[in-house]
Amino acid sequence: MDTPVSRIECVEGSSRDLISEVKNLPHIKTCACSKNHLNCLTAKEWIKSQIGVWQFNYESRDVRDKDLHPATFPISLARRVIELFTHRGELVLDPFVGSGTTLVAAADCDRNAVGFDLLQKYVDLGKQRLNTKSLFNGSKQLIVCDDARRIPAYFSEDCLSLIFTSPPYANLLNRPRKNKSRRGSERKNGQYLKVEQYSQDGRDLGILTLDDYSREMASIFGAFLPLLRKHAHCVINVPDMWLEDKRVTIHLSVIDSLRSVGYELRNIIIWDRTNIVNRVGIFGWPSNYITMGVTYEYLLDFWKP
Repeated sequence: MDTPVSRIECVEGSSRDLISEVKNLPHIKTCACSKNHLNCLTAKEWIKSQIGVWQFNYESRDVRDKDLHPATFPISLARRVIELFTHRGELVLDPFVGSGTTLVAAADCDRNAVGFDLLQKYVDLGKQRLNTKSLFNGSKQLIVCDDARRIPAYFSEDCLSLIFTSPPYANLLNRPRKNKSRRGSERKNGQYLKVEQYSQDGRDLGILTLDDYSREMASIFGAFLPLLRKHAHCVINVPDMWLEDKRVTIHLSVIDSLRSVGYELRNIIIWDRTNIVNRVGIFGWPSNYITMGVTYEYLLDFWKP
């Protein structure tokens, strides 16, 4: 008997053949669910996601090393979003795929998926993670090194069932890390005073001011809207941050940007990270109350109306 071959593939560049390959990815559900079902979940599984505060744990396949990637989320988070908003066999897009977590989760869930990233090193990291897993289902995952602004050329209209991503956070990582969330000797670790921004590439959203970032997010996601099926979801993971003693509300900027180009905000879910944060520092005591942004992030759930 032949040895099964993994259906996960990693491809690079933006050639005509590659665009054709992405366009030809399957995007029709392969399950036997009724047409009016949002997903393949049972009622018992559904209710676990209905609570608006989610917690997740990391597993051995997760990337935790900030030298590999400065801002990752758990596979279990991506898996829950994918299972909640898609059926088996449907197509998922991550336009800022980073370390490839969304594609790993899509493979676990038997969903087709495409991820894009500007940086070859992250494409290579995603390739490494994907190639360690062999699947026996019919789904396919591709990772492409290209600018998110060019993504519409790769897809036909109404083919996407979900967009899930964690985009750059404007220029808020583009500064020396002070580790204020750390305590004691852990504060001056290997990340202390390190600039964690992904790159200084002129196309990178992570070097933009918040106003410019908001305009670019509106432009990029506005171009994605025709690619989504009616009532297909777009879920964006972002935190808020502190900069020069002022709270920067990235999640409000993203909401305004996507609403301005036609998305409808459906839900705001809190990713409660308190179970994975250890030995946090003391902020503001005893005179200034400041909530620690490291303990929660937002999952902004939009759909195409």
